[in-house]
Amino acid sequence: MKQKMVLKVQMNCEKCRTQALRIAAASQGVTSVAIQRQEKDELMVVGDGVDSVKLTRCLRKKLHYATILTIEEIKDEKKEEKKEKKKEEKKEEKKDDEKYTSPYYVCYPSYPMPPQIMVQDPCQCQACSIL
Repeated sequence: MKQKMVLKVQMNCEKCRTQALRIAAASQGVTSVAIQRQEKDELMVVGDGVDSVKLTRCLRKKLHYATILTIEEIKDEKKEEKKEKKKEEKKEEKKDDEKYTSPYYVCYPSYPMPPQIMVQDPCQCQACSIL
């Protein structure tokens, strides 16, 4: 589940901006971080399974002010369309392969088989001696 979060963070100087970017990028599951708006006070974080509460706590400890503005779930429509196209292509390939399959299939093992050795114990032939 990919999420897009927008956080309002107090970033007055360049040092505060770089520190906020480092904190956001270091948190678990984050894929991209960006600063938005002309005032440069909004931090956009995109990631998979990002803990928004933990991230705002860390930002508050270092920068003294951070709030969550929005949290959205991102759906990848392009990936879904590509998956459907690949499934259709595979079906077509299977149909073509079925027409030209050979009647014989030979399978060779990828590793050498150890020789099988049969040992016959002469004591096994006698009846049980424990009575």
